[in-house]
Amino acid sequence: MRPATLIASARAHEATLDQAIATAVSVELLHNAMLVIDDIQDESDERRGRPTLHREHGIPIALNTGSTMSVLSLAPLIRNVAACGPHIALWIFEMAIEVAQACAEGQALELGWRADNRLDVTPAEYLDMVLRKTCRYSIMFPVEAGFVIGVQRRDIPLPVRRYGYLVGAAFQIQDDLLNLVGDPVQYGKELYGDLLEGKRTLITIALLDRCNPSDRAKFQTIMGKRREAKTPGDLAWLLDRIRAYECVEATRKELNRLVGASLHEFKAAFGALPESPDKAFLAELPYWIVEQGH
Repeated sequence: MRPATLIASARAHEATLDQAIATAVSVELLHNAMLVIDDIQDESDERRGRPTLHREHGIPIALNTGSTMSVLSLAPLIRNVAACGPHIALWIFEMAIEVAQACAEGQALELGWRADNRLDVTPAEYLDMVLRKTCRYSIMFPVEAGFVIGVQRRDIPLPVRRYGYLVGAAFQIQDDLLNLVGDPVQYGKELYGDLLEGKRTLITIALLDRCNPSDRAKFQTIMGKRREAKTPGDLAWLLDRIRAYECVEATRKELNRLVGASLHEFKAAFGALPESPDKAFLAELPYWIVEQGH
C-alpha cells in the first residue's frame, strides 16, 4: 500500500516512475523494519499469517534485522540525487528523517500508556498518537513525497496533508476493528492481540467512557496484567463488555466520519489534476481501507 500510494501520488502530479521508485523502496523498507521492532515491543505472536520474526528466530536476530532494515531504508534515497535532482533529494531525505522520529514518538506514547495502565486516554490523544505512528509514514509521507517529486516544490498544500492524515487515521482504526472482528485468515495477525497487549484504542476508550464504575475497575485490573498473565476468562470478559456497550459500532461511526472527510479533502487536494489511473487510485484508497483493510 505505501509504495503504491507514493508512486500514484507522484505520477498523478506528472512525475515518472523512475523519479518515484527509490523513495517507494525506502518507505517499504522502513515499514517492514518498524513491523519487526514493533512486534518485539508488543510481544506479538503472528504477522501476515505466520509467527513473528522474534517468535520464530529469537529477539536478537529480529532486533538485528529490524535495525538493519531501518538503516538500509535511507540508502535508496541517495539515488534521488540522480533521479530528481539534489534539492528534491535533500527535501525527501529530511522528510524521511522527520517521519522516522514521529513514528518513534508515537510508539513511545503507546508504550507509555500501557506501562502506566492509563484509563484517561482521550480520543484526541489517541488520534495524536496515530498521527505520529501510523499516518505519517503509512499515508502522509507517501502522498506528500509524491507531491514534492511531481511538483518539485516543498510547500505542501493543507488539503494534501489533511487527506493523508484522514486516510491514515482511518487505516489505523480499521486495523483496530479487524483485530476484534476480522476474518482470522484474511487479517493475517493474531485476533484480540491488542487486548492481550493492553493497547488503548478508540474501542477501549469508548468502553471506559460508557461502562459503570465496577466494570471500569475490572477493566483496569485486566489490562494492567502482562500478556502472559491474562486468562481466557479475562479476554472473554473484555469482549463481552465491548459488545454490551456497543463499542465496535461507535468506533465504526468514527471510521466512517474520517473516510467521508478524506473524500472531501481529496477533491480539494487532487480534484484539479488530470484524470488518470493514479488519481483514481488515490480516490479509491479510503474505500479500499474500509472494505478490505490490510
